[in-house]
Amino acid sequence: MSSWQEFTQASPEFAARVRTLFDAHRHKTLATLRADGSPRISGIECVFEDGDLVFGSMPNARKGADLLRDPRFALHSGTVDPVEGAEASWPGEAKISGRATASSGPEGDRFRADIDAVVHTHLDPEATVLVVEWWTPADGLRRVERA
Repeated sequence: MSSWQEFTQASPEFAARVRTLFDAHRHKTLATLRADGSPRISGIECVFEDGDLVFGSMPNARKGADLLRDPRFALHSGTVDPVEGAEASWPGEAKISGRATASSGPEGDRFRADIDAVVHTHLDPEATVLVVEWWTPADGLRRVERA
């Protein structure tokens, strides 16, 4: 597991691209696990603060209860469709997965992301190949292209 700062230090250019995608839209999608193990997705906002990726949950919210019980999560950046004829300018989408460390306060629960993996999916400059790049603390940055 890594903090956002540790990830940024390990792969600064990749981290900057991912952060740009997360900063481009206010609302993201958070996936958590319900008590029965089934997935739950929720809209959420997150911020990068003091070297950490953090997000919150209102008091008694289901997503917060999910994370307090099972801290595994996946967070998806906002995304837009590629513009027809200008597909090469599509910035792609990003995902971060890991475990959430909680701290409670009067306004609800606050979570810091401990990162397992970061993914950026986008097109190559010619918009002919889908590119998937991902980073993990154990293996660093990797890339695969799919035609």
